[in-house]
Parts: sequence; structure tokens; C-alpha cells
Amino acid sequence: MIRPVFEPESLPVEATGAHLPAVAAERLTAEGLRARFAQRLVWEPEPVERPWFGGRDPRAAAVLVPLVVREQGLTVLLTQRADHLSDHAGQVSFPGGRREPSDANAVATALREAREEVALASECVEVLGALPDYLTGTGFRVTPVVGLVHEPFSVQADTLEVAEIFEVPLAFLMNPANHEVRRLSWEGGERRFFSMPYPRAGTGGHYFIWGATAAMLRNFYRFLRA
Repeated sequence: MIRPVFEPESLPVEATGAHLPAVAAERLTAEGLRARFAQRLVWEPEPVERPWFGGRDPRAAAVLVPLVVREQGLTVLLTQRADHLSDHAGQVSFPGGRREPSDANAVATALREAREEVALASECVEVLGALPDYLTGTGFRVTPVVGLVHEPFSVQADTLEVAEIFEVPLAFLMNPANHEVRRLSWEGGERRFFSMPYPRAGTGGHYFIWGATAAMLRNFYRFLRA
């Protein structure tokens, strides 16, 4: 089975359920998130089709969903992958990667990858918990580990993997009015995926958040709305 080559930003946009309410402001605070992760909530992740990855067993991986505690409100720290990479070049993603034998668990993987990719010290991260695993079309079972990043901290991109580090207000990402669904159709199949374009200050362009990263953020929205 061959997946088509495409430009995701140019694909048709469908209705996303923008009538859904945004997450309440009190839940988008450090205290609100701690309380939410301490609860035993019954909720369902966003329905998705099972990805195709050639019938292989998925490989374990983890990402850190870094929520930076800023005076003006929480932000999500994201990276734009380097253009020269063979996988997911130029895409927006969380710091993360495959689990190594030396990693004790998904939290260890997420924190190690954040240190390697953006030089984020683990001591600055308050781990809150994890969202359900996400199965990608490239054959990874990804555990999103959610953590608060406390100041003072610093980041520096590993230029072999990361082209840019930037932050997006959590309130923007937790508002379905900013969620899109784009549709990819080809002979014999169709695929829909979430995207969350965020304006790039001073350029007239935007950061195009889509695919697995957008899907995990959508699950985070459903978790916070549960």
C-alpha cells in the first residue's frame, strides 16, 4: 500500500465541531491540571481509524507535552523538526522519540528526549500524568507524558533534529474553534486528520500543527472537558 505525497496545509477543511465549548479557564492553570490528573475520570479519546504501518508490531515511544508556567498563563512548548530529517521533516511536534532499553518507563523516555532535543532539564518538569497511548501510521505506540515546566529554565535546540522551538498558549489549543479537520483522498482510500494552525508573529504565516501532535492535543481537550 502506497501513501500519497501531499501538502497538508492545502487540503480541504471540514467542519470540526467548533460549536463545542472551550475548556474552562480555571482548568487551564497549574492547580486545575493537578486536580484533573488526580481524578479518576471516565472519558473516551477522539475516535480515529487504525493507522497503517505495514503489519509490524508498534514500537514503544513517548513524548513530553511541556506546559510552561508563565505569568500570563500556561503555554505549550513545541518544536519544528529540521528539514533534512528523513522522517517527519519540518513538522511540528512535541519533544520525544522511541524508548531505549535504558529507559525505565515512558516518563523516563519523554524526559530524556526533551533533554536531548531541546536541553530541557528534567528538574524543571513536574510530571502530572499521561494521556492514552497514540498509535501512529509510522508504527509507533506513543505515550504522551504531560508535565508542568517551571521557571527558571532554558532550552536550546539540537540542530540535528530541531529547527525551532516555540510556545503556543494552552487556551488557544484547548478551544475547538481553533481545531480543523482536513481531508486527504486518493484512489482507494481517504484519511482525515486534525490541524491547529497558529499565527507566526510578524510574518503573516503560521505554525501548522497537524497529524499525531494535533490528535494528541485533541485528546488532551477531551480529557480536560471530561
